[in-house]
Amino acid sequence: MNKTLATSGDALTDRPGLLGRVRWRSLAIVLPFLVIFIAVSIGSPSFLKPVNLLNILDQQSSILIIAAAGTIVLITGGIDLSVGATYALSSVVAGTLAMTQPPIVAILAGLAVGALVGLVNGVVSTILKINALIATLAMSFIALGVASLVTGGNLIVLYDHPEFGEIAKAKILGVQSAIWIAIIVVVVLGLILARTTLGRYWYAAGGNAEAARLAGIQVSWVRILAFVLSGVAAGLGGILDTSRVLSAQASAGTALTFTVLAGIVVGGTSILGGEGAIWRTVIGVLFIALIGNGFNLLGVDALFQQITLGLILLIAVGIDAWSRVRR
Repeated sequence: MNKTLATSGDALTDRPGLLGRVRWRSLAIVLPFLVIFIAVSIGSPSFLKPVNLLNILDQQSSILIIAAAGTIVLITGGIDLSVGATYALSSVVAGTLAMTQPPIVAILAGLAVGALVGLVNGVVSTILKINALIATLAMSFIALGVASLVTGGNLIVLYDHPEFGEIAKAKILGVQSAIWIAIIVVVVLGLILARTTLGRYWYAAGGNAEAARLAGIQVSWVRILAFVLSGVAAGLGGILDTSRVLSAQASAGTALTFTVLAGIVVGGTSILGGEGAIWRTVIGVLFIALIGNGFNLLGVDALFQQITLGLILLIAVGIDAWSRVRR
């Protein structure tokens, strides 16, 4: 197989200098994460309480799932700006069905909606050659419009259907089921990306698509699969959050796309494709969550949270651009 296709997100070449820089960049998110974790722990004694840490993981479970799949999309050279809208559409579809159908039917319907949106995104951006940024942005408007039609602009309330709430809130070994689901999804996707032939194909598609094609890889279908996974993950995230709060509305995922992309990019995944790792995305998402939770515990104004997150995202993109120029 072409040597180019044997690359991974953390080892792109055999040149020692470049390899060292890539490895440094792979671990760069770990240090600021530890600094923030220690600083918040010192500044707020309540931060380290198990109930607070579990609350952070519970609140971020959907984000972690969506960001893990979104990492794969970025690695293949695409981008999915429709995850927030897909999250909302799957949420309202599952919520609507949960009022009259068993939870499993609502879950499968929500996942199917996510898969369909992802499939359309993949086909439009790869087979029809429409830029993924434009294709998924357009899809986000379509999905939000459909979600509004489903709800009629109203809030879907499931307080009379507590069985649906068990999907995300059931306790297993004292930990909410949403957290366990997120762990399973993240670990499975991480292993597929890092340890399988399909994972190498994803890296190859984003790192050098032409070389991948010459090596016999069906780049279009590899990318379509990534988009489908992203759609399913967004649908699962919407279902979990609907289960958690027992309500759904079309505007639920308004800010979710930014949060997901910020976590992925802060974690070190390149916006130009070919580089990244899901474990780094997990740290990136939790890094942003720590900042929000820490600022809240310390009583810092929410406006400063927004400014801080914007600066962090800008720095992360700058580091990506700088590292590529160096190479």
